[in-house]
Amino acid sequence: MRSKLRSLRTQFVFPTLRKALAEATRSREDFRITQFSVQGDHVHLLVEADSKQALSRGMQGLAIRIARRVNRLISRSGKLWADRFFSRALTSPRAVRNALAYVLNNFKKHRASGAARIDPYSSAPYFDGFRELRGKSPANLPRSLRLPLTPRGVSPPLFAEDVPVFEARTWLAAAGWRKAGLIALGEALLAE
Repeated sequence: MRSKLRSLRTQFVFPTLRKALAEATRSREDFRITQFSVQGDHVHLLVEADSKQALSRGMQGLAIRIARRVNRLISRSGKLWADRFFSRALTSPRAVRNALAYVLNNFKKHRASGAARIDPYSSAPYFDGFRELRGKSPANLPRSLRLPLTPRGVSPPLFAEDVPVFEARTWLAAAGWRKAGLIALGEALLAE
C-alpha cells in the first residue's frame, strides 16, 4: 500500500500504525496480517484471508483504520493512500519464503549499507525463521543476546495484544515455506 505521506517510518507515526495493524486482524476472523514492513511511504504486508471477499474487506478496513488514525495523529485530513493495494497469491513454499525474505529485509533496499540487521519498523522482531537465530524470534532471545531492535523513542510491545502480527493458519505460511530454507538476516532481496 503506497501512502501520500513520506513519514510512515518515524518514531512518531509508526507506533500508531503498528497498533492499527494489530487491531485490524483482531477485528476480523477471516483476515490475518502475518508479516509486515513499513517503509517511508509504503507498507508491505503478508496476509491470509479466507476468501477474495475477506481479503478485499480486510484490506479496505485496514486502509481506513490506518488513515483515520494517522490523519488524527498528525492533524491532517483527506486521503492517506495514493492508490489501491496490489495483491498476489502465493502458491508454493518457495514463493512464500521469497515473499517473507523480501518483506522482512525490504528496509535494506532503502537504507545505507550500515543499516541494522533486524528492521524495527517491521514484524521481523517477532519472526522465528531467521537462520542465524535458529528458530527463535529476536524478541524472545535473552537480553544479553538481543540485537538492537527498536530505534530511540519506539517502544517494543509489552503485551500480547500489542504484537502486530498473528500466527499463520495455512500450511504454506506456517510451516511449508521452511522446506525452502530459513531466511538469512543479510539475504538479498529476491522478489519485487
